[in-house]
Order: sequence, then C-alpha cells, then structure tokens
Amino acid sequence: MASLTEYLSDLVADADAVLLFSPTRSMYDRVADGDTEIVVVAPDNDLAAEPFVELPLPFDNVTDRIRFGIEGAMDADLVDEGDEVVCLTNVFGDGSDAVVRVGVDETVHTGIYDLFVNSRAEPSVIRDVFEVAIELGQKGQKGKPVGALFVVGDAGKVMNKSRPLSYNPFEKSHVHVGDPIVNVMLKEFSRLDGAFVISDSGKIVSAYRYLEPGAEGVDIPKGLGARHMSGAAITRDTNATAIVLSESDGLVRAFKSGKLVLEIDPEEY
Repeated sequence: MASLTEYLSDLVADADAVLLFSPTRSMYDRVADGDTEIVVVAPDNDLAAEPFVELPLPFDNVTDRIRFGIEGAMDADLVDEGDEVVCLTNVFGDGSDAVVRVGVDETVHTGIYDLFVNSRAEPSVIRDVFEVAIELGQKGQKGKPVGALFVVGDAGKVMNKSRPLSYNPFEKSHVHVGDPIVNVMLKEFSRLDGAFVISDSGKIVSAYRYLEPGAEGVDIPKGLGARHMSGAAITRDTNATAIVLSESDGLVRAFKSGKLVLEIDPEEY
C-alpha cells in the first residue's frame, strides 16, 4: 500500500498548477522545489512569492476560497480551462491540512473573484451584504419567503438615480451592515418595497428606494423579474454592485456593469 506521502506526491505530480493558500515559509519551500507552477493565494505577499493572488477575505467557506483562488489565477493567465489544479488549504486549523484537486471548467468560474476584487465597495462590505441576503434566503421573514435588493457602493449616484417610496429610517443614522443589530433591522425592513442603498464602507444610506435607471439594453436571464432588472440596470449606470434575493426561487444573485456575475443557492451555502 502506498504511503500518504507517496499519495500526495501522485496528486501533485501531473497537475498544471498548485495553489497554496496562506502558506508558511517551510510549506512554500517544500512545494516550490518541484517543476509545477506554484501560486500563492494569501492576504499579503509576505513570502515575496511570484506568482501571487491577493485574498481580500478569509472565506470561511472552503469552496468559495478555492473558487476565488482559481479565478484569480485564471484572471492572471496562470490557469486555463481544462487544467488540473491542486489546492493546499486549511479546514480545521491555521496550517495546510487539506488537499483538493480540481479540474478547471466553467462550473468553477463563477465570478466571485471579479465581484470581490473589482467592486468599488470594500470586500468585507460585499461579504456582509451577501451574508444578510443568504440568511434571508434560508429563513425568510417570519417563515415566509421574501425578496430583497441591496445596492452596494457608489451611493451618491445611486441616490441620484432613485427616489424614496417612504420615510428613510436610516436618514440620520450612522449604522453599518455587518453589525448584528443592524442586520436584524435590514431583515425586518426587507418585507417592504424598495431597495437598500449601502455605501462603499458599508454605511446604510437608505431603505425604500425606487430605482429609476433605464432598462434599455439590459440583458438578464429569462424568468427574472422587475427587482432583478432594476438591480442590473443600476449597476450599468453606476459603479455599484447589486445583490438580489429572489422571492420566487430563493436564489441570491449579484449584478455588476449590468450583467449577472454570481448566483448562489442559500440552501447549499
């Protein structure tokens, strides 16, 4: 029977690239001895490694972390569709304790890298809004499915391209998404019509906004309604990102530059 070390060597031997997630110097030196392309994926390039993909968030969900690293490597032309990639990452502790081999195809490339790296809003704000939308998708409001629209970033332009549907409960407040109490408020207000507008730094600028961008030329998948159309259109006319929870199918979708870039099923998250 082959030893664990031999098995791991076999996993890496014919791979097109190895992605090291936040490796120690000793781990990097051990893996970098081979001929396979090594890509470090970490918050900071403390090892002065080349090539390097910045990881702006820890991504507690390992699948999202791996997808982010692969898409970052693809964006830098280090990995192509059809490649076999070995990912060394952590699941239980701080060190590399898991090895995942992935075949790169269209199912791996979801748009998560572009969403977090190239959005105007801070990555942590995008993450916090996603968490609110996903939890709403899982639990609904008082046990019933709800829809919600969050427009994140470029808040000044978004406010100029929208109008109030009711009194803005956040008009003179300085609260930010990510605060547990604020998240509860967002979930409660999601019962009512209109979009939430959130600044680059996560400040809740407004609720109950009726978005007024033109929908001409916006191409969204068939079956999506007015909430998705207005979310997509506002991202075409501004530098905002729209995160939409669908009341009908329960999926969370993200739009940038007028296009659908990410789709998540909260029940599988």
